Amino acid sequence: MPPRRHPTFRQRRLGAELRRMREAASLSGPQLARILDIDVSQVSQMETGRIGVSRQRIRAIADACRCLNDPLIQALGGMTQDRSKGWWEDYRGSLPAAFFESAEHEEFATGTVKVWASMFLPGVLQTADYAKGMFSRRVPSLTVDEIDLRTAFRTQRRNFLLRHPEKKFEAYIHESCLVTRFGGTEVLRQQLQRLVEDSYRGNVTIRIIPFKAHTYPGVTESFIYSYGEVTELDTVETDSSRGPEFYDAPNELNSYRAILGRIEKASLDEKESREMITATSRELKD
Repeated sequence: MPPRRHPTFRQRRLGAELRRMREAASLSGPQLARILDIDVSQVSQMETGRIGVSRQRIRAIADACRCLNDPLIQALGGMTQDRSKGWWEDYRGSLPAAFFESAEHEEFATGTVKVWASMFLPGVLQTADYAKGMFSRRVPSLTVDEIDLRTAFRTQRRNFLLRHPEKKFEAYIHESCLVTRFGGTEVLRQQLQRLVEDSYRGNVTIRIIPFKAHTYPGVTESFIYSYGEVTELDTVETDSSRGPEFYDAPNELNSYRAILGRIEKASLDEKESREMITATSRELKD
């Protein structure tokens, strides 16, 4: 079977963990290839997600690298078993690849997904009109059909969350997001009302960081921190105008966990946050 041309987020992440395991053992690619009795090109292709890896091969790599982290080995083995097709595949060829990676990142998470929103409301909590208001401000401009397609995709991301109540979603939102009027005043008013409704869902937590917080608690860019089956499989996704970027190195994960700790301390509790969203919605004027 020829190597994959476009490995998925999940396939690349599995490969990255295999590379990290090899490097922790101070083994080169050729050295690991000799131990496993495979071609050296296969090591490179496994570590970039371009070829599949069996559960047995992962165990062999772990043995070669003297890795004793059995929970991680088991979790990586489980990743090889999931060959299900994601709902986003229906959009492939119609949208940029970055859209699919964000959706797969959310589905890949087996634990809580935490979001820090500093500029606009989290995508999975957006109404269709709010999303359209955001996409309509893109430079260069999108056509009406392109805006509609992106909005439909974002709605699908939201529907996935609602269909899976076992998925825990925590949103930490700066107050500035509650007053930025993507799509206009009425669109924002309806969006805030939706936020209040979502805050009552059993798997959704919404907390606001007010302007009056003693300091700005997070980084300037929005980010998503997803918890994996084991800590090593946690992932951070940052948002930018050029698309998402992903981080999974241990020092990077430690840094973002510390940032999340500051954000949580500066946030209002759920009841206070709900009251602030409701009050803001009532105060909106055209």
